[in-house]
Amino acid sequence: MKKANGTFKITGGHEETYVDRNPGRLTRAGGSQAFTGDIEGSGRIEWLMCYRENRSAEFVGLQQIEGTLDGRSGEFVLTSVGSHDGVRSRGTWTVISGSGTGALAGIMGNGTWQAGPGPQATFELSYAFG
Repeated sequence: MKKANGTFKITGGHEETYVDRNPGRLTRAGGSQAFTGDIEGSGRIEWLMCYRENRSAEFVGLQQIEGTLDGRSGEFVLTSVGSHDGVRSRGTWTVISGSGTGALAGIMGNGTWQAGPGPQATFELSYAFG
């Protein structure tokens, strides 16, 4: 498998509470990103989040990336699972089989990302084409 490394920056976002719990809350959150490095392009994420009383959280989501990877252009979708400690977030990615389009059709792989504090994050993605 090849490895892609780089950064992404949060360029927009939203979050809304759908259940207030005592303590904590459940929210839907999402946003847009700009990717640089081995992936050049844009991304969109939608999360479901569970916050604890101490403001830490666990979350699951779908991440769509559109751009260029390894000289190939297209889109693909990843599952993203992670945690937030109140300041920083980290998570894992898994490419959803069959989600690649254009020259990224057939992509498979997994990776990790780390964000915060602030809107900047780093990522690593191990990938191959089937």
